[in-house]
Amino acid sequence: MALTRVMIKLWLAGVAGLVLAGEPVRPSGPDSLASLRDAIQRHATQARFARAHWGIHVVSRDTGEVLFTANADKSFVPASTAKLFTGALALDQLGPEHRVRTSLYAGAPPDPQGVVKGDLVLYGRGDPSLSPAAAGGDWDRALAPLVEALVAAGVRVVTGDLGADESHFRGPPLGSGWEYDDLSWYYGAEVSALSVNLNALDVIVRPAASAGLPAQVFLFPSTRYVVISNLAQTVAADVPRRLHVRRVPEQNVVIARGKVPLGARPVTESVAVRRPAAWLGHELKAALHRRGIAVRGSVVVVDAEARDRAPLDHQRLVELGGTWSPPLRDRLPRMMKPSQNLLAQLLLLEVGAALPAAASELTTEQAGLRALPAFLARAGLTPGEARLEEGSGLSRHNLVTPRALVALLEFMLRHPHAEVFTNSLPVAGVDGTLRTRLRGSAAEGNLHGKTGTLSGVNSLAGYVTTVAGEPLVFALMLNHYTGGPGDRPARAELDELAGLVAGLGQHTREVKAKATAGSAVP
Repeated sequence: MALTRVMIKLWLAGVAGLVLAGEPVRPSGPDSLASLRDAIQRHATQARFARAHWGIHVVSRDTGEVLFTANADKSFVPASTAKLFTGALALDQLGPEHRVRTSLYAGAPPDPQGVVKGDLVLYGRGDPSLSPAAAGGDWDRALAPLVEALVAAGVRVVTGDLGADESHFRGPPLGSGWEYDDLSWYYGAEVSALSVNLNALDVIVRPAASAGLPAQVFLFPSTRYVVISNLAQTVAADVPRRLHVRRVPEQNVVIARGKVPLGARPVTESVAVRRPAAWLGHELKAALHRRGIAVRGSVVVVDAEARDRAPLDHQRLVELGGTWSPPLRDRLPRMMKPSQNLLAQLLLLEVGAALPAAASELTTEQAGLRALPAFLARAGLTPGEARLEEGSGLSRHNLVTPRALVALLEFMLRHPHAEVFTNSLPVAGVDGTLRTRLRGSAAEGNLHGKTGTLSGVNSLAGYVTTVAGEPLVFALMLNHYTGGPGDRPARAELDELAGLVAGLGQHTREVKAKATAGSAVP
């Protein structure tokens, strides 16, 4: 008997070891659908949410059962969950292999001496991939594909101007409804058909070697296009840090002011750069000069209004070289996972620019949005369920219902490019804006979703599989919640609900089976 007990213990230990070595056991949550509904109801109706608005919709992909719903047909500000619509529309209209080209045009090839007589035109179509930051701050390496194309074409001198042509997109450089306070920061960067370094740069401030000296302020990547006004001072190590960094509105001037304690860690702020097409033009001209190619004229920015006055005849130009963007399948996660506003707005503009007969009286943004209603109708949405005025979610005028988010997510599971779409989303506890969230919950490594955050606005929508093995589609939206002293941040409130949903231990098929059995006539 003793030997049998020992063998049983060893067997159990082995089973436990197999479980530990294999797929980790997900933390448990509500054991029944009824208890889940009760837990969500109790959470969302707490006193601290009295002035806030919750919108919740959770649906089973297996049975179509609605696990929980509240205010699902009310309109909410979606924040960056609006990117789900933008990404889905772009994937549907353009396809996962869609690329955009940046071209170098001239009126004629260089002569035998390598002279281009007239202007060199750098024509952009929205490629966001030129990035000196990704090249370690090395502008020459980042711009090498363009520079080396001209070298290969035999160009030695350009007698005219370098035209930075951003006319492929028509309209203002900002998304509709973007607010003034956002425009100096990286997440409110201007949009252009010629973009570089996501149209933003880092401002790094660190203490000098001794107190009393000005703090050290750097730009990354380094550039002369943005001017530094350094009013920050290095102070003794025991003095509290009080540092303020900002970009002057309407100017490419960065001001750093305040106190930086001796020995303190560097502080990094990311600011938007105004007129990014001009920035790229100036950096390209400098890179060409370092490579031995002289541009005798100036950098001239050409927008759509200028092209209305002097149209560019592509048929009469010679392309001396160019670059292709990565395919949309690669760009989509770079937009979704970190919730990058510029990339989202560029995708909407690419949709607008690709329409065959976009009316000249429309901006490219408006043309892109005109493609949205027909796409949403195919997804089963009715007019008014999703109203967007730009592509990133930065505008507070966007309005979406929780049911519309779920319907879109369900539709994209049936879409020919479903895998590309779902793989673009952040994963809880793993990457993107969900990297540090929902760790230790049943949602970790399991929930694929899109976050949305503005002041007083928080949302989370996506896909998750419960502990019971049931795949769900969900939307959680919380508007007008600011919390009070000691309250958790709003995203923690969403995460609690997402964790409850992921931890559900009962499949809705069981609920239906029990209901059927209970209603059966003996």
